[in-house]
Amino acid sequence: MATLTEALFWFSSLYILPFWLMMWFFPKHEKTEQMLSNEWIFLAPLLVSYSLAVTPHLPNLLLTLASDMPTPALVIDLFSDDEIILVGWLHYLAFDLLAGRWTWRRLMAAEKPIYISCPILILSMMVAPFGCLLGLLITGTSDLAIE
Repeated sequence: MATLTEALFWFSSLYILPFWLMMWFFPKHEKTEQMLSNEWIFLAPLLVSYSLAVTPHLPNLLLTLASDMPTPALVIDLFSDDEIILVGWLHYLAFDLLAGRWTWRRLMAAEKPIYISCPILILSMMVAPFGCLLGLLITGTSDLAIE
């Protein structure tokens, strides 16, 4: 029988796909804009999943991170628990999508074509900080109007 965290893992892993597909292949479509303009649609379900998964572990996580200076060894030890690994995955999914959406908005505001935006956004899904950096480099440091 699957645990709640495993169920949330699968729900969240599948839930994000339509949003990424819209940003990759239909970046300028009105439905993409509509769905990604509403945080209650694209982000809140991921935040709820994460919150449900992290809540039982919150006292231990807070105590561990507050009692010692985080070190690589501490993080490795913390992530030796399967439940914490799944919580970490949910964290990645939510914040990768948030960073990807931010990068997508910058790319659209800079009017970058799909052959530029799609690879950057695929990288944003797979390795969000790198994709986000590429998005910044491609869009420049101009004051793009992003809401």
